[in-house]
This record gives sequence, structure tokens and C-alpha cells, in this order.
Amino acid sequence: MQKLVDGDFTLAQAASSLGLSNRQVIRLKKGFIQEGPAVLIHKNTNCKPAHALGDELAAKIISLKQSELYRDANFLHFQELLSRHENITISYSALHSLLTKAKIQSPKKRRRFKPHRRRKRKLQEGLLIQMDATPFEWFGSGDKYALHGAIDDATGKIVGLYLTKNECLMGYWEVTRQIVLNHGIPVSLYTDRHAIFLSTVATRLSVEDQLAGKVINDTQFGRAMNELGITIIPARSPQAKGRVERLWETLQSRLPIEFKLAGISTIDQANEFLLKYIPLFNQMFAVEPVNAVSAFRTVSSKLNIDTVLCVKLTRSVDAGGVFSFYNKHFKVITKPSLPLLPPKAKISVLVSPHIGIAVEWKLQLYPVLPYIKPVKKEPVAPSSKQKSTWRPPDSHYYKYGHTLINKVSFEDTDKDILAMLESIFLCKYA
Repeated sequence: MQKLVDGDFTLAQAASSLGLSNRQVIRLKKGFIQEGPAVLIHKNTNCKPAHALGDELAAKIISLKQSELYRDANFLHFQELLSRHENITISYSALHSLLTKAKIQSPKKRRRFKPHRRRKRKLQEGLLIQMDATPFEWFGSGDKYALHGAIDDATGKIVGLYLTKNECLMGYWEVTRQIVLNHGIPVSLYTDRHAIFLSTVATRLSVEDQLAGKVINDTQFGRAMNELGITIIPARSPQAKGRVERLWETLQSRLPIEFKLAGISTIDQANEFLLKYIPLFNQMFAVEPVNAVSAFRTVSSKLNIDTVLCVKLTRSVDAGGVFSFYNKHFKVITKPSLPLLPPKAKISVLVSPHIGIAVEWKLQLYPVLPYIKPVKKEPVAPSSKQKSTWRPPDSHYYKYGHTLINKVSFEDTDKDILAMLESIFLCKYA
């Protein structure tokens, strides 16, 4: 810069050597003349940016990440938890830089990228719902519980979550209940080939059997979906329904921490929490569908969801309205507003936790009560006359009489024996 001032370099030569524009070199020359070499140092050198994190806040964030509550949270989830529970707002890039410099790694492992064909999302919300269940240690107690869930293929929205001890029919029915009541009736469900959805006998049908018209009875879940008009599409691999499989990976990373922060340790508490958590999750991860028109069908006011999502078995009533069910008897309770059941009528017995046990006949619902059938008294056979035999009394000598007579004892003294002998042998005879 001094050579420029002295005239040893031209303006163009200085700009080319410094890699600056001519205007910038003119400004630097003017400042150098007025203020000296200090003008060449940037004014922000050794100055902390105004928007930089404070040392106390940075230390607090690092301490929270290393605590037991947030230790297992990945960086993105930790950013959300800081905003929701700690009132700390920080960008993901700043948080990632801060934690990385502190040598803290995200617990979410990154696997090697594998190229694969992505199936395009459905165009409308409600056209396809992917449904599945996953066992996991949600409470960190070492016990695994099955989380049943469903996700919309077009938007990625969670439309139902329900936790049970094991993967079961009730869990899927509760998820379906949430879908129908909160969104409507979807067009189809994409599931695996579990026996809850597809009968195990159905896979054994040959082409000849199908051409011959042989039909396999639906499972209870399949029967319920037929009544709702929902098509079940069984997948042949987990990759086919990859959207719900990726949902489990996300929830297994997030929900245990959410349960820990909320103090949740039971299934009932978890199911109550999940109803509030679903909107938060959808707000974070859901996308807009290509077609904004929803494909969910409106639920009819005449539809009683409790009579659909239940076990239905066929039985016959007798002349008194009594039927047998699992080795127990029940009596159908008739009301003036309900038609009378004829003898031998074929009824549908409905069983579910929501309605207990009820009877359906010609679309009418009847309550039932336990019934104990009277037990018939078995006829007593006439007693045959028994022969009477004479038995001696207890005082008879040959039976017990010998016990009544004093036995001779040789423990008597010699004096007594001699007196007895004198009375016998030395007595006077007439």
C-alpha cells in the first residue's frame, strides 16, 4: 500500500495484485493516507457477532444435551424440545455446530445411502392408508409394547396411534376408529399379511380353487372393512409399505423421550398422550397433497361404529330367546320398541370392549343378560329290598362277651391259691 501511495505501483497493478476492485483500492489508499496501516484491518476482527450465542446459553445447551432427559434425542428433535420445554430458540445449523464442537454426536445413525425406486405418493388424502404395528421398549423399562399406527400415503399424516401389550385385533380396531371418527372412511388400507388381516388359509388357494369359485371366509377385521367399504391391499414385503416403516424409525427415536419428559409409564397414559401428540407430529412432518380434494368419505349418521368394529359370530336362539356362547348361556332382552325374536332365529352376537355383549337381528340391536338354565333333577331308582341277616349282640360271648368275664390271673399270691385248693379238695361232702 505504501508503494501505491509513493507512486511505485499504478492503481490497476495494485488492484490486480490484491484481487480487489479499483474502487476498493481507491478507498483503501485514501484511508491509509488519513489513518495509517490500521485501516487495512477489518473492523469486525476479534469482535463477537451481535447475533452469536452467549457463553452461558451455549454452556446451558450443552449441559441439557448431556443430561439424562435429552441424551438420546437426535439434533433435530433436541432443537424442537429446547423450543417447547426450555424456551430456547436456536437454528439447526447453529445447534449442530455448537454440539459438534463440543464433540457430541447425534445418536441417530446414518446408514450408507442405497439407491432405490421411490413409489410416488397418492394424489389425494385418504386414497391409501398404510397400517402396521411395531414392538418396542417405549418406557425404557425393558418391557416391549406394540404401537399400532396408520399413516396417510399422500400427506404423510399420522391418522391413528394406539398402544397395547401385544399386536392384536383391538389395537387395529382402535386405530381404525380414530381414522373414521377424525377423518372419514378411506378408500383402501395397505397392510402386511398378518393373520389379523388375511386368513392363513387364503394363501393356500390354488388357481384351480379360485377358478372353481372356492371362497375363504374373511377375518373379523376383513369383515369389518367390508362393511365400511374399505379395500385391504396385503403387501408382500416391508419395503412395499416403506412409509409406515420409516414412521416407526422416527417414533422409536422420539416417543421414549417424549414419554420420559411427560412422566408417562403406563399404556393408558401413553394412549391419552398420543392423541395430543399426533397433531404436533403432523405439523412438523406432513406435506400437502397434489390434489387438495380429500378422498375420505363422510361417515353416515346412521352408522354405528361400535357395531362394526367388533367380533361377530352367528348363533341360534331357542323358544325362550336363550342362546349359548362360549359355554355360557345368555337371554335376549326384548323391548316394546323391538320386534320379537322367533324360535330358531339366526342372530349375530356382537362382542367388543365398547358394547360388551349384544345381539343383532335384522339391523336391530338387543341387550342380553346372563342366564342360568335350571338343572333337571335325575330320577331316583327304586331301592331293592335287602336281605336281613341276624347278627349276635355285642354281649354275646363269642363276639364281645369274653371281655365281660374276668380272666384267671397267675399273678395271685400263693395264699390265695392254697385257700382255693382247700375249698375244692378238703371240703366235707354230704
